[in-house]
Amino acid sequence: MTRESAHAAATEAQWNLWELLSVLRKSWWLVLLLGVIGGLSATFYSLGRTKIYRASTTLQIDPDPPKPLGQEVQSVVDVGAGVVANNREYYQTQYDILRSRKLAQRTVERLALARDASFILNQPVAEVVTTGEGAPTFTPADARTVLQNRLTVEPLRDSRMVKVSFDDAEPERARRVLRTLVAIYIDDNVDSVLESTNVAAVWLEEQLQKLKGELSLNEDALYDYKKENQILSVSMDDQSNMLREEMQQLNRALTQVRTELQELMSRSEQLQNLDSEDLTDLPARELLQSSVLAGLRADLVRSEQELEALTNSGKGEKHPDVLAASAKVSISKSALVAEVRNIREALRRDVVAKRAEEVGLRGLFERAKSRALELNRLGLDYRRLERAKENTEKVYSMVLERSKESDLTRYMRFNNIRVIDEAYAEPDPVRPKTPLNIAGGSFLGLFLGFVAAFARNALDRTFKGAHDVEQHLGLPLLGVLPKTAHIATPASGGRRRHVGDELVVHQKPTSAAAEASRALRTNLLFAAPDKPQRTMVVTSGVPFEGKTTVACWVATAMAQAGKKVLLLDCDLRRPRMHKIFGRPNDNGISTFVMGEADVTSADLSTEIPNLSLITSGPSVPNPAELLQSERFHRFLETLGERYDRIVLDTPPVNSVTDAAILSTIVDGTILVVRAHATARESASHSSRTLTDVSDNLLGVVLNAFDGGKAGYGYKYGYATYGYRYYREQPTRRSST
Repeated sequence: MTRESAHAAATEAQWNLWELLSVLRKSWWLVLLLGVIGGLSATFYSLGRTKIYRASTTLQIDPDPPKPLGQEVQSVVDVGAGVVANNREYYQTQYDILRSRKLAQRTVERLALARDASFILNQPVAEVVTTGEGAPTFTPADARTVLQNRLTVEPLRDSRMVKVSFDDAEPERARRVLRTLVAIYIDDNVDSVLESTNVAAVWLEEQLQKLKGELSLNEDALYDYKKENQILSVSMDDQSNMLREEMQQLNRALTQVRTELQELMSRSEQLQNLDSEDLTDLPARELLQSSVLAGLRADLVRSEQELEALTNSGKGEKHPDVLAASAKVSISKSALVAEVRNIREALRRDVVAKRAEEVGLRGLFERAKSRALELNRLGLDYRRLERAKENTEKVYSMVLERSKESDLTRYMRFNNIRVIDEAYAEPDPVRPKTPLNIAGGSFLGLFLGFVAAFARNALDRTFKGAHDVEQHLGLPLLGVLPKTAHIATPASGGRRRHVGDELVVHQKPTSAAAEASRALRTNLLFAAPDKPQRTMVVTSGVPFEGKTTVACWVATAMAQAGKKVLLLDCDLRRPRMHKIFGRPNDNGISTFVMGEADVTSADLSTEIPNLSLITSGPSVPNPAELLQSERFHRFLETLGERYDRIVLDTPPVNSVTDAAILSTIVDGTILVVRAHATARESASHSSRTLTDVSDNLLGVVLNAFDGGKAGYGYKYGYATYGYRYYREQPTRRSST
């Protein structure tokens, strides 16, 4: 925000504050009057109202009910909320029950309130006619509605207590009604619990008998199923475990047999592949397992070695030793071949046996597997029957337990609602609250006074200060002239002539009016420094705005500055200058312009040095034509050669055209508005009229401004400034 905008905002705030204070100072009497009226109205209203007394009681509502049988035994019907999360809903439910129609109806019936007209009318008993022809009659519904409307339920914050209140014109009756209502509420709370418990107990007994029959049927069905499918008393899980263990053993045995069979087949294949001519290369496993085979092989090897040794020694094939060695080799080989053949046959028989054993074990395993699958199927139905029996048994046990508990709780009368403070009636009435009503009425009256003051100010379309002039007219503000009191000045012959404000600048040169006039003179001199304003028109929109006073003040201030100033009374319809200065009006503008008198030989001086005056002269039938004539133009030019400044006082511009005509032949025009009297619309119309005919409107002068004024006190209607106004010549204020 720039410095200029900040300054403008501060100035605007100051103006708003000043306008607010001005409005309050203006209409303080209205605000005070409405405040007093409001206070008195509230006083009479309070004194005329029936005194209402309040009876109150305090209840404690515990959402966690007492448990005489301990925490293990649960009530069939919850008295309290049961769950902490439901506390809020539970409390609200209890509050609604206290305000319920049922509770109010039962209270009305117990106390016979429908026959008590004073109760329904909320009047003291002595003030209501209860018998005879004039006695009013009411229905129980009327009494119930009245009771509900006067009942108040107020929870106490951060506690489990609630305050219940009842208002009535009779304090004892209020206490009796409240005590009865609370007693019915507490009894109903216990009775509702007991009734619900009895209903629940009967229902539980019925369900218990049904469940007992269902349990017997389930047990019989389970027994028949076990008997039909030959299921042992051992549980299905144990039987399944046993069968699983058997299958595991069979599987291990079958695997072992298959391993051994594979081993035998491998040995048999190795022996089948042996070279019958070279039996020395026997498998090591066969040699290790058969000592006979190992010995025969060793004999064969020794025999072959001996034969080879004999052959190598040079003995021939026919040699007896060689023949004996060859025979020994053949015998050993035959024995070894026979042993190998025996081993092969034994392995074959072992393979056949192992295969038979494998087939048998595989059959046992498949049968065990089939039994397992069958057992699973039987287990599904068995578990279904067993589960139905267990569920029925569990529900039966629970219902049996709750049934026993309900038999105990139905004989106990305990309550979770307790009266903390018995119903009591306050000695002082709660309504009407006279001091509070008076304060409220006074405040309301003051508020209405403020509203009326601001409404009055909003409807006031007059100018209240310089800010209004600049804002609504958009013209330069040449000066603000204060309002002055009338003064009396000496006249010839020792008499005192009474004048208005027109000569105050001369009579009191040090007054605020004189200072303001000199400031206005300065502003006029600097309004157009390149084009001095030697002739100027002073006019206003309507009469009584002070144009004549402003013209006299401006002329006097200029004369005091050492200038030769001429004051022309151009208001030919209602002239006043001759009265202000105590001069005859035989010769003036009308005679000088028409040539009936010579202005050069006339005495124009006044009691104010350097200030001359030409009055209007005798009245003429056509003032506008005279002021618009060529003779008047030449007359004004002649005067301009003799004087430094010429000030023309003209009629109001909104009434006649004289001021508009003269504004076209002078150097500048001054528009006068009166503070707290001139309407904004009137001033706007005046400025438009002047600017339409010429462009020399210098600005606006705010006249009769009273900064310390508390109230405006001016009327907004004005007499029509026309020929009728001038013909009647009524007596008006001098400051025109």
